[in-house]
Amino acid sequence: MKARLILEDGSIFEGQAFGAIKQTEGEVVFNTGMTGYQEILTDPSYAGQIVAMTYPLIGNYGFNREDLESTKSHVRGFVVKEVCRTPSNWRSLGDLESYLKENGITGIEGIDTRALTRRLRDKGTMKGIISLTDEDPYKLLEKVKNLPGLNGVNMVKEVTTPEKYFWGGSGYKVAVIDFGVKHNILRSLVETGCEVTVYPAWVDAEEIMTTGYDGVLLSNGPGDPKAVTNAVETVKKLLGRLPIFGICLGHQILALALGADTYKMKFGHRGVNHPVKDLQTGRVYITSQNHGFAVDENSIDSRIVEVTHRNLNDGTIEGIRHKKLPAFSIQYHPEASPGPTDSKYLFEKFLSLMKG
Repeated sequence: MKARLILEDGSIFEGQAFGAIKQTEGEVVFNTGMTGYQEILTDPSYAGQIVAMTYPLIGNYGFNREDLESTKSHVRGFVVKEVCRTPSNWRSLGDLESYLKENGITGIEGIDTRALTRRLRDKGTMKGIISLTDEDPYKLLEKVKNLPGLNGVNMVKEVTTPEKYFWGGSGYKVAVIDFGVKHNILRSLVETGCEVTVYPAWVDAEEIMTTGYDGVLLSNGPGDPKAVTNAVETVKKLLGRLPIFGICLGHQILALALGADTYKMKFGHRGVNHPVKDLQTGRVYITSQNHGFAVDENSIDSRIVEVTHRNLNDGTIEGIRHKKLPAFSIQYHPEASPGPTDSKYLFEKFLSLMKG
């Protein structure tokens, strides 16, 4: 069945529908990873987005249970050059198209993903609609233009856990504030020697303080960090009372709590090969990233906050730490194994802060 992807600038890309055959809309972004489509589809940080993959063949190793980053998919749509319908992998339990159908996700294949990526790089992230070709493109373009963007929108409320739950592990007791946490973050904490309990994004600081935790992890998540105002206030109350480790959206929320500002990037960082330099050691790491917002360096109070990591592609901030209090954060995903274990030291650093 023929389908179209229509962007808010009037661009139209024609291809074939696969997965769930229905109209869908969202913010159109691209990911440069050659693999990892399963993790992308189940990463809550992609809530509200249509994800285009730059690698031409997607789905060749199928789907399995072990690599799920959450219990369901959160993307609005999936764009590929070619979908593989005959996967081959000893762990595969099914194919990509079947997964999209089961989870109600609209896909489109056969479009020029290189042209789409260049358009998004040149003009920036745009809103878009995937529709069937019998729908009026002019009416759809008007609909796209009237769609709300992600600026100022609290997407966290769509993906956070509705109630507290115990994940597992033993050792130092860690409270994870769930803004859209990936399962591998929780697994990494357990492997490092932590007992992990997950809280909703709206948890109050006093509830965490009175339960006897040794540290707090601020998780990844979708959308505009400035829209998650309650979390910023909670982190302000926790600063200096417990060690804090922030990842991705958690990094941005920690920065806001420390008086800095954030901004929406032109097209964001989404891929598994972003070079990041640790400014304290001089070592460069190849990192996995997924974010459309970043910390504004001009807003940082250098008297209390130190920039610890920097992206070597565009110079954006990839890590900060408080100069006196036990609080630090990273913009990229240390649990995503791009190294594959190069960034494990960050979890160990968090552990050392809890040891005191």
